[in-house]
Amino acid sequence: MKKTLILTTALVGLGFAANAQELTVMSWGGAYGAAQTEGHLKPWMAATGNVAVMVDSDNPAPAIKAMVEAGNVTVDVASVEYADAIRLCDEGLLEPIDAASLPAGADGTPAAEDFFPGAVTECAVSTDIWSNVYAYDTTKFPEGPKTAADFFDLQKFPGKRGLKKGAKAVLEFALMADGVPAAEVYKELSTPEGVDRAFAKLDTIKAETVWWEAGAQAPQLLADGEVAMTTAYNGRIFAAAVGEGKPFQIVWDGQVYENESYVVPKGAPNKDLAMEFIRYATSTEGLRAQASYISYGPPRKSANVEPIVYAGDGKTEMGPHLPTNPANLTNALLTSSDFWVDRDAELNERFQAWLAQ
Repeated sequence: MKKTLILTTALVGLGFAANAQELTVMSWGGAYGAAQTEGHLKPWMAATGNVAVMVDSDNPAPAIKAMVEAGNVTVDVASVEYADAIRLCDEGLLEPIDAASLPAGADGTPAAEDFFPGAVTECAVSTDIWSNVYAYDTTKFPEGPKTAADFFDLQKFPGKRGLKKGAKAVLEFALMADGVPAAEVYKELSTPEGVDRAFAKLDTIKAETVWWEAGAQAPQLLADGEVAMTTAYNGRIFAAAVGEGKPFQIVWDGQVYENESYVVPKGAPNKDLAMEFIRYATSTEGLRAQASYISYGPPRKSANVEPIVYAGDGKTEMGPHLPTNPANLTNALLTSSDFWVDRDAELNERFQAWLAQ
């Protein structure tokens, strides 16, 4: 993992108190980590006079689990996927978060009513709703693919494919591409026949697939021309396309979306400060601030009332780029945390065995 100090000893010279407390936040790096730094860490430091340090990880959940089990926790707050938040909480590896302590929305709506359903759990508070999508290079396909099925059509859209090296979201995407309605995906995937069907669909492009693991790899594969299209986190594609001017286009059909959440590892060295930070970051203002840097939807109703403008250029409206935009949800699937908490180990074992064949 790479550690990036947001502020250094120069803090005192910049007006921060010499006795300022230091909070360590672990996140995913790249465009996402940058959005949290700009939208959460820096404003919180300015508001409180404390110091925040960002630590990057390809996946914070395994790192947090290892720290807690080793009794050597060096992180106060971590950003983890929804299913991981549930699993880690069930295993007693996270501190409970008092939902009643979360601030009301900017319009006065109590937090319990303001957050979208499922956004607040026993040990986690959602920071955004993000999505697994696929994107293509418009210079290769000017007319472009339109559906999940097109991703698997090597004849109509020739070229290498990029896929995340893991079962989650990949198996669901494969089933939707094979014609399974979003509402029936987990019912199908809960059966041996459904699992076989998903892997059979993946078999059709396996020989032409380049596998990626870290989020930054997907847009880089596309930029380098190593793949013609790739699955990716939608925020990574937004950052490359809108922020860097890359000729990338997202296909929302078949998107698999979920909540990303802040959690506090059991035994965090600065537990109270961590809770304070989470309350600040997941306020209406905190969620809107993060969404102005990356195209992930705020999980509070009050944060979605007014248009959000991209901070990068001060003019691009974020609405059309958010997974939660109604136009992007016509054939979309909300990740089932219950399914993955129960089946993660089993399906990833099957996935790894399939890769080795």
